[in-house]
Amino acid sequence: MKLQDKVVVVTGGSKGIGLGCARVMGRHGGRVVIAARGEAAGQDAERSLRDAGIDALFIPCDVTREDAMRGLIDRTLERFGRLDCFINNAGWHPPAMTIDQVGLDDFESLLRLNLTSTFLGCKLALPHLLETRGSIINMSSAVGEIGQAGACSYVTTKAGQIGMTKALALDLAPRGVRVNAVAPAGVMTPLMQEWADTEYDPKAALEMVDRWHPVGRMATIDEVGEVCAFLASDEAAFITGQVMMVDGGAGLGYADKAT
Repeated sequence: MKLQDKVVVVTGGSKGIGLGCARVMGRHGGRVVIAARGEAAGQDAERSLRDAGIDALFIPCDVTREDAMRGLIDRTLERFGRLDCFINNAGWHPPAMTIDQVGLDDFESLLRLNLTSTFLGCKLALPHLLETRGSIINMSSAVGEIGQAGACSYVTTKAGQIGMTKALALDLAPRGVRVNAVAPAGVMTPLMQEWADTEYDPKAALEMVDRWHPVGRMATIDEVGEVCAFLASDEAAFITGQVMMVDGGAGLGYADKAT
């Protein structure tokens, strides 16, 4: 139980990678707060975690609003009295578009959701993480390192998270707080299934994504969660400023990943 009694906040924690992180953190003994905009999905997630014996709390939160993020942390402290790890996971990948198809308002909206929210999470959680010598985990993406066609806005936000991670790691290491990023490639999530369902042959679309990874498949949400649990634990006490590429080898070699 390497996270026994540690309190972890996961934004975007009601489904997908965020839910996987919350579930695994709880499995390792953590007490988990899941934050999300969708109340029905959040309540369902809280119920499923509690049914699994995990001390979990759902808090509705729009991560693009500073007051909502402050409220999230305040309610976490009211319930659990401490904060040990903050996972900035909430975000969105828009449909493929070239830069000439992206409006300024859409670009800035995605920046606020994917990157500004990460800044807010780090800034507002920090005073409490200093007390516990805790850690921050920023959920970036493999494409933040290797790029992706038709995704200028998204890649920009994910590369920004990586830059923020490294800068904060330098600032906060002397103060006892570690900051790392996790960068998955393809992960089988509801969002991935939604995308596949828009294709002519959903099964073939998912098989194509599987083939992008030399290991032959996408990651599960729990596999990403296990990496986060390690980073949040004392086992990773000497790790900060790193980008953990959870990509099944997708960033390697010269294979044509479009087929």
